[in-house]
This record gives sequence, structure tokens and C-alpha cells, in this order.
Amino acid sequence: MRQPVLSESALDSALSAEDRVQWHLIGGKLIKTVTLASFADALSFVVEVGRLAEDADHHPDIDIRYDRVTLALITHDSGGITQSDLDLARAIDGVATRPH
Repeated sequence: MRQPVLSESALDSALSAEDRVQWHLIGGKLIKTVTLASFADALSFVVEVGRLAEDADHHPDIDIRYDRVTLALITHDSGGITQSDLDLARAIDGVATRPH
């Protein structure tokens, strides 16, 4: 079932609220880049993101470049950013702030 795409104002609120997700809106997607201490740490981070994604049945695009991981979230079948994207972004933010 397709989820409703968030309005521009709802998305602006989510990105500017005090407890906002730590992501940027670029090209119609939520984007986050995390730099870790090593390639092994980057892989461990991606494994944890993968676990969260599987639990949510919602999967980000992932790009690994040595110690840097870039994630992109969009609900493809809805054609935009939905609440599922924000929920997964918040969960990933929790991983990104933990020491690896």
C-alpha cells in the first residue's frame, strides 16, 4: 500500500524541529553522510543500518567510500518522502551517534 508523501511544510517542520532528523533534503531525498574511524567501522555501521531497515521493511540507498557512508531515503513507490523515511532516519540517527 502506497504511503502518503509528506507535504513540503510537514517536511520542513521535521527538518527544523528541535528533535529533528539530522539529514538534508537533496534532490527530493533525505541524505546523510557519516564519517567513521575506519572501513571496518563503516561496515559495522552499515550492518546496523541494515538491521534497522529490515525491521522497518524500508531500505535506504547506501554508498560506502572507505570510512564514509552516505545514505539516501525516499519511498520509491510513493514517489517522495513519507513518514516511513522520517522514522527510519530517526532510528539511523541513533546509530550514528553511538561510538563504534
